[in-house]
Amino acid sequence: MRDKLTEFFYKLNRKDFLDGKYKDYAGLDNPLPIGYGQTISQPSLVLQMTRELELEKTHKVLEIGTGSGYQTAFLAEFSGEVYTVERIAELSNKAKSRIEGLGYKNVHFKIGDGSYGWSEYAPYDRIIVTAAAGRIPDALIDQLKTGGKMILPVGESDLQELVRVIKKDDGRIDKEYLTLVRFVELVGEYGWGGNPR
Repeated sequence: MRDKLTEFFYKLNRKDFLDGKYKDYAGLDNPLPIGYGQTISQPSLVLQMTRELELEKTHKVLEIGTGSGYQTAFLAEFSGEVYTVERIAELSNKAKSRIEGLGYKNVHFKIGDGSYGWSEYAPYDRIIVTAAAGRIPDALIDQLKTGGKMILPVGESDLQELVRVIKKDDGRIDKEYLTLVRFVELVGEYGWGGNPR
């Protein structure tokens, strides 16, 4: 018997988040280009990352990297409020149109550098990052609520580890390494080139 997340996974049409010839490949479990050097993640990974967040309708969620809006739709369906940041205006605007077209009214969009989160609405119960950093951005740790969880890819340009971070009551950060992944770069201070180690 499928749970609600799995049901939604099969109901949401990935084709609606792709353009042109790539719509024909929507059913493949592969990342696909969405323009501007960015990709839409493979569906199985979107499902896994969403499941790892253990979302509840009371949760306020920060998403770094709106992209096509595909992952955003999962967050909108299973959490209370979603704050999503995308540095490329054209992608953000297109994603906003798609998400609003699906009827969601609980998603807030910002165009900017996701490395610094969205401090105005912090702290967040959950944070998800859909671009890879050399290390976990300090601002995102600061904006994560005590007891909150964050999922993000961390590593070098050729391969990263998907990490689940839990912020403990005493301020400690617990990290669990889940699987190997390959994402586009989190452009900016925490990317592979400008990463402060």
